Amino acid sequence: QVQLVESGGGLVQPGGSLRLSCATSGFTLDYFAVGWFRQAPGKEREGVLCISSSGGTTYYANSVKGRFTISRDNAKNTVYLQMNSLKPEDTGVYYCETPGLAYCSDYSEWGSLTDFNSWGQGTQVTVSS
Repeated sequence: QVQLVESGGGLVQPGGSLRLSCATSGFTLDYFAVGWFRQAPGKEREGVLCISSSGGTTYYANSVKGRFTISRDNAKNTVYLQMNSLKPEDTGVYYCETPGLAYCSDYSEWGSLTDFNSWGQGTQVTVSS
C-alpha cells in the first residue's frame, strides 16, 4: 500500500531551522508529486507547498515563500522540507501526501484526490522561545 511517513520535527527557537523528511513506500516516487501540509492547534489543515515529479515547486501558503524549500531524492524514496527563518505561526503538525499525479494539483482539489482519514500521524513542529 501507499505509505508516507513524516519525521524530523521538534522544538526550535524563532529564526531557527528544521529539516523534515517524508519517507515513501508502496509506489514509484519518481512518477509522482508530493505535497506538505500542516495543522496548527485548534485550526484547519492548510497546504504549505508541493513538488512535482520533475522537481517544480508549487506554493500553497504565501507566508512560507522564501523561507521553505521542498526537494526530493527518488533514490532514497524520500521528500524533504527545509524550513528556515521559522516563526511561531509555523507551529503545527506537518503531513506529507501524494495526489497520485505527476504534477501538483490545485490545493482545492486535494480533498477529492486523497482520503484525509488515511493520512499518517505527521510530525510536530514547535517554534517558541
